[in-house]
Amino acid sequence: MRLAGTALLLFALWLLMSGIYKPMIVGFGVISVAIVVLVVRRMDGVDDDKVELRLRPVAFVRYILWLLVEIGKSNWAVTRIILSPTMATRQHLFRVPYTQKSDLGQVIFANSITLTPGTISVEVEPGHILVHAVNFSAGDLDVLAEMDAGVRETEGKAAI
Repeated sequence: MRLAGTALLLFALWLLMSGIYKPMIVGFGVISVAIVVLVVRRMDGVDDDKVELRLRPVAFVRYILWLLVEIGKSNWAVTRIILSPTMATRQHLFRVPYTQKSDLGQVIFANSITLTPGTISVEVEPGHILVHAVNFSAGDLDVLAEMDAGVRETEGKAAI
């Protein structure tokens, strides 16, 4: 049942993204989805590694909205740096501790850092993430701590 649902979802996405509904192209889509589903099934049989999605939906939506605002603020700040005649930057490489309990929470936090213009997650290490900032200020640590808390709230109590 799970494989059929995955195949149906992949095929629907493929159809929507291709936008071409000629029989040969649709046939290629069916073949492509079948190959992907077979490969995924074999991979599950070898390592049995599954990601459990234990997220609180309301907290996750609230976090995404907060993140979009932060991306907008950072985008404006980076645009001002780029357009300024002197282009003064204060590049800095620093460690940010994380409090997420699940791998999924850590991935969401690291990707949120990278999505924010002017910062990038360089490496995830036990207990912290190595981050590079184009224009570092002390306020960045406060925003990252707030980001960490937001992701931690989306995990819920059942995250392991």
